[in-house]
Amino acid sequence: MKGVKTGARGVKGEQETSPWSAAIWVAGPAAVLAALPWAARGRLPERLATHWSGGSGAPDDSMPLWAAALFPALVWAALALLTLTLVRPRGGAAVYATLAAGAVFLVGAQAGIIRANLDRADWRHAGSVDLALAVTIAAAAVAGTAGWMATRNRSTPAARPADTAPGMDIPAGETLVWLSRTANPWLRALAALTGAGALAAALAAVAGLVATPWALLAPLAIASVTVLACSSVRARVTERGLEVAFGPLGLPVRRWSAEDIESAHAEHRTPAQVGGWGYRLSGKGTTVMLRAGECLVIHPRRGADFAVSVEDAERGAALLNSLIARARQAAPSGSA
Repeated sequence: MKGVKTGARGVKGEQETSPWSAAIWVAGPAAVLAALPWAARGRLPERLATHWSGGSGAPDDSMPLWAAALFPALVWAALALLTLTLVRPRGGAAVYATLAAGAVFLVGAQAGIIRANLDRADWRHAGSVDLALAVTIAAAAVAGTAGWMATRNRSTPAARPADTAPGMDIPAGETLVWLSRTANPWLRALAALTGAGALAAALAAVAGLVATPWALLAPLAIASVTVLACSSVRARVTERGLEVAFGPLGLPVRRWSAEDIESAHAEHRTPAQVGGWGYRLSGKGTTVMLRAGECLVIHPRRGADFAVSVEDAERGAALLNSLIARARQAAPSGSA
């Protein structure tokens, strides 16, 4: 069976790392690494234990406070710059996996060192970092895996002009696939901001600076995950029907088979019409509003209309209507 894939207009591949994004990746974790010791300096000895014996588990080396703050920041800056320079040509997924794992490992290790030195009169009396190291390694592995999954295979097919007809001819023996993605950079920035607040609260608790601030940590973490899930969307039409996936990981996913849809069309919508940005419920039904403009709108057999703001919605609707018509022709006589 031959395959024909259609692409969305004006949507560029997302594998590139912009200069601003690179600068944030280098400066953000470096600032956290340098700031953590200074934030707790009133409860730390003049020199901090920074290395522990592999046999006894006792501290065997130390650094002054300024060095304990500066050295990890410089290590991270070097690692990030090397990653962006050497790993970037191999693809965005490898870059983000390496950066995410490295940042979590170094920040976690720094928090563990501070906690071990906290309220000690001398660095030689610092506590153990074994548990903190184990948790940090596990968290770094999870972060690296998440970074890889969130950015792999995110390039968009080549663009073609949109069809204007409400339906399209599907030649016998051929399979047509329509795919379009949209992301809202402001929602992503908001997710990053709330996530950074949650991370800062968690690090302060891990370092022993404050009791775990659940009243602040939980709302910020939930808001970050929720906004991130609504900050980007991928819509795909195949022979199975329509699939709409949310967030950088493509989860959650909503699916409608061609048999469950009455019709599809493209419609211009704005945030003011549907009540704002993100996943909105209004008199127009459900709308995934990431930018004002063209939306793919379906009218299901059951339930309210569903719309998603993606490029090339007219051609997606045309293909979907053709698949709906084909499904009706293939359905047994007298079926709903």
